[in-house]
Amino acid sequence: MKSRESGHTKNREAAFAGRFYPGTKNELSRTLSILFQKARPKTETPHQLQAIISPHAGYVFSGQVAVSAFNQIPENATYKRVFVLASSHQFHFSGAAIYNQGNYETPLGEIKVDTELANQFIHSSEIFQEKTEAHKFEHSLEVQLPFLQYKLGNNFTLVPFIMGTNQPGDCRKIAEFLQPFFIPENLFVISTDFSHYPEYDDANKVDNRTAEAICSNQPEELLHVLEENKKMRIKNLATSLCGWTSVLTLLYLTEKQDYLYKKVEYLNSGDEKNYGERQRVVGYWGIACYKKNEGLFLTTAEQNELLEKARNSITHFLKTGKKGEIAPTLSNGVLNDKAGAFVSIYINNQLRGCIGGFAQEKSLNQMVQSMAVSATCDHRFDTIKEDELDNMELEISVLSPLKKIESVNEIELGKHGIYIKKGFYSGTFLPQVATKTGWDLENFLGHCSRDKAGIGWTGWKNAEIFIYEAFIFKG
Repeated sequence: MKSRESGHTKNREAAFAGRFYPGTKNELSRTLSILFQKARPKTETPHQLQAIISPHAGYVFSGQVAVSAFNQIPENATYKRVFVLASSHQFHFSGAAIYNQGNYETPLGEIKVDTELANQFIHSSEIFQEKTEAHKFEHSLEVQLPFLQYKLGNNFTLVPFIMGTNQPGDCRKIAEFLQPFFIPENLFVISTDFSHYPEYDDANKVDNRTAEAICSNQPEELLHVLEENKKMRIKNLATSLCGWTSVLTLLYLTEKQDYLYKKVEYLNSGDEKNYGERQRVVGYWGIACYKKNEGLFLTTAEQNELLEKARNSITHFLKTGKKGEIAPTLSNGVLNDKAGAFVSIYINNQLRGCIGGFAQEKSLNQMVQSMAVSATCDHRFDTIKEDELDNMELEISVLSPLKKIESVNEIELGKHGIYIKKGFYSGTFLPQVATKTGWDLENFLGHCSRDKAGIGWTGWKNAEIFIYEAFIFKG
């Protein structure tokens, strides 16, 4: 693939296509499809994925581990920017080089680089450099990009870093500049292989120690373990973490904060049946980093169970005109807990009913089945007919307990639902209402106060206000 120049911009061409991974669009797409079919499934977790650690060897060796790491990206996820940190194998220089000349290319297409942000970094500190040759000759960043394109399409903006430093102090400084961007709207990809060239069994041992150090979320522990690995004088061990500066920068971003590391998959090159040999191997770990969230969480199985029961309840009611018996739960988990829930019914993507209630004496299992039937008769909409069932989609919102607030400044739009109560009057909006309408706080409160509670636009000012969160899923 040829570089493309426009004015003063110059795209970074796919220099390692056909070497580390297939060189044509069709062949690469086919390889990625096969690899992702074998990937470890996405981990069931309430936590927000913030970063992944992925290997950067040829796909024949490390592709399976890499796709398992990238498979932790939620389906239909969107990110404003993807920051990729990859340590240089060709050059040593202070700080990091950010590509700011144009976009990156792979056989799957062109990836937009946030050159404006790249220039802001370069102009803000000497720790960041404009060193295009560090990108031109480096494979460890490029090989990550087709995985991102497979999961996200080309609908993301790339911020590509090549780490030239071997100084922990530089890594900490870089982390300080990156900290404001280490938020849920962005994803970080950290490129590294693990042990280089020990025997197969030694690689398994040393790579597990290194991965445990990373998962401790303690930068000093990682540095200590890397030093201890050297002292062990393991035969042929050249390094136990070639991208250690990129990983260390990530740990400086997450240390002493509510982040959680989870190991996803491990292999080394000796596991490759056709080309791998076990006397000299390279190790590969896929690791996911999550922002902890202690809120509500239902597994996919629990979500599917509630969706199926809600649909069955609606179908039975529309066909017979009678409410069916409450079906028991299939497990002893959260579905048996007392919890509030709302059931929203969409026909051809149009809202046709939304009924729910807060936790009282009914279990979540009972609430969902009961509210599903009630939602078919929501007086604000035309009654749902039996012949519309094939075009029905359900949205279930499981509610956390109500929390009374003293100031409306405690309300986070998109995160909190509100419940306004004044005497015998009350009304509520689910958290997603603010997101779907684009309302600011004043409109969120005003509409709920006037349209739902019936106490006027400013009635909330002398009413009781409660907030709650919702775990939302569709099907």
